[in-house]
Amino acid sequence: MGALQATVFFLILLKACDVVDAEDDEWKTATATYSKETDGSIITEGACGYGDLHKTSYGKHSAGLSSILFNKGSSCGACYELRCVDHILWCLQGSPSVILTATDFCPPNYGLSADYGGWCNFPKQHFEMSEAAFAEIAERKADKVPVQYRRVKCERRGGLRFSLSGNSRFFQVLITNVGLDGEVVAVKVKGSRTGWIPMGRNWGQNWQCNINLKGQPISFEVTASSGRTLASYAVAPANWQFGQTFEGKQFK
Repeated sequence: MGALQATVFFLILLKACDVVDAEDDEWKTATATYSKETDGSIITEGACGYGDLHKTSYGKHSAGLSSILFNKGSSCGACYELRCVDHILWCLQGSPSVILTATDFCPPNYGLSADYGGWCNFPKQHFEMSEAAFAEIAERKADKVPVQYRRVKCERRGGLRFSLSGNSRFFQVLITNVGLDGEVVAVKVKGSRTGWIPMGRNWGQNWQCNINLKGQPISFEVTASSGRTLASYAVAPANWQFGQTFEGKQFK
C-alpha cells in the first residue's frame, strides 16, 4: 500500500469512528417518573447493591432502570443525561438536563397497563428518579413525563472504591465511584501469594470468588464496558478487615 493510499484509508477509518461516536451520543426516547422520599432523594439500597447512595456519592442523582435498560445489572454505575421533552405543561422551560447514575432496578408490573402504572414493563425504556432530580427537569405535579436520554461519561471525584465483605471461604467486593464508562464488566483479584483470580458477578456491582486472602495485600483489576482495564495494586494492606473500604486508581 502506497503512502497516499495509506493516508486515505486512515482518514476513512477516522471518519467511521466519528460516526460511531456520534451515534453513541444520539438522544433516545423514554419516560420518567419519581419516587417520593421524605428528603427528596433515593437513599435505600437498590438492586445494584450500593447501599446508602449518599455515602457512595450518587445521592439524589440516582435512578432505577426498567428491564431493558438495567440489563440484568450490567448497567449499574452507568451515567445517563435526561431531559424532559414534548410536554408544554410539565417540562421545565428550555428543557434543562440532569445527569443520573443507574443504581437500581425498576421492576415490571404486568397487572397494570404500560401507559398507567406499568411504566417499567418490558420492553419500555423508563427511568425511576428521585423527586429532587425529577424537579430539575419537570414539574413535581407531573405523574409521568416523556424524556430523551443518552449515555454520557461519568465524572467522579477520587478513585474507584472497593468495599470488602465475606468470610474465610468467601470473598466479595462492591465496586463504586467508577468514572468514564461507569459500568464494570469484569474483575480480577490478586493477593501477594496468588496470581490474578477472575471474580464472578454476584449481584449488581458485587463481585465474588471462593478464596481466603486474609493476611495478604490485595490488588484489583477492573475492566469497564469499553474494554479498558485498570489495575490498582496493593489497594488494601495486609491487615485489611471485612467491612472496610479502600480507594484505588480512577479511569481517565
